[in-house]
Amino acid sequence: MTRVAAIDCGTNSIRLLIADIERSNGTTSLTDVVREMRVVRLGEGVDATGELAPAALERTFAATADYAELIREHGAEAVRFVATSASRDARNREVFVDGIRNLLGVEPEVISGDEEAALSFAGASSVLPILDGHQVLVVDLGGGSTEFVLGTAQGVTAAKSVDVGCVRLTERHLRNDPPTAEQISAAEADVDAAMALAQRDVPLEQATAVVGVAGSITTITAHALRLPEYRPDDIHGAELPLDTVRAAATDLLEMDRSERAGLPYMHPGRVDVIGAGGLVWRRILERMGELTGGRITTATASEHDILDGIALSIG
Repeated sequence: MTRVAAIDCGTNSIRLLIADIERSNGTTSLTDVVREMRVVRLGEGVDATGELAPAALERTFAATADYAELIREHGAEAVRFVATSASRDARNREVFVDGIRNLLGVEPEVISGDEEAALSFAGASSVLPILDGHQVLVVDLGGGSTEFVLGTAQGVTAAKSVDVGCVRLTERHLRNDPPTAEQISAAEADVDAAMALAQRDVPLEQATAVVGVAGSITTITAHALRLPEYRPDDIHGAELPLDTVRAAATDLLEMDRSERAGLPYMHPGRVDVIGAGGLVWRRILERMGELTGGRITTATASEHDILDGIALSIG
């Protein structure tokens, strides 16, 4: 058994997983020790400026320092720090890389969209039985990018990362609260263009099941279930009709900030971007229904994602 620490630093949040990995007789199990999430909005303004803002870097470094203390406290033997969309896009990412290296003592990896997709699939597929007998499309809806990964129980068949996410589209289009019809239409056009780009590499029409991962999708699922609080055990593996998920996504998109903030399962750091998350997930599910000739009728949420994939990749 090996104790590892995985850090996933995205556009909106930075997350830590300290876990014990046990490999025996060709199988691998992952047991959580610590799982934490902080919303630091590293990608704030990156879509417009092309650079990581000083305040966003400061927030991210402060969270990383806290994580470094937890890693020392729990005696992790190996650490992997992975950064995704915002760090890929930023001209000044070396400032970020140097700061993380100094705080954590390991080299942060700014990974490609393809590797991000593969790690997301590995994390989701490690715990979901839906993979058995299916061509599953795993959708990782992040702050700056969304990954489309088609695969089976044997692994990834095809993958593509595209530049649509809840932070990026909020900053680019959804400036009103709630957004106007024109803003929604412009954002949907970006999602359609991104899906057309993804379809060049990923045969989306071959999917027989859809699994969504990451905070926007799990929050939309919590809203669809009308949970009294955020309950990961209720969200993970929840398979809901597409109409139910789309209705929940639309509801969140059309609420104003105060209404979203009052929901008992809403993380404060997600209040201002969940509307865009709902828009992206709703449009993806609409298009998947169309592309598969109505074969896709449900969507499944997973609480296990790229963070678990990073942990499993260590050692």
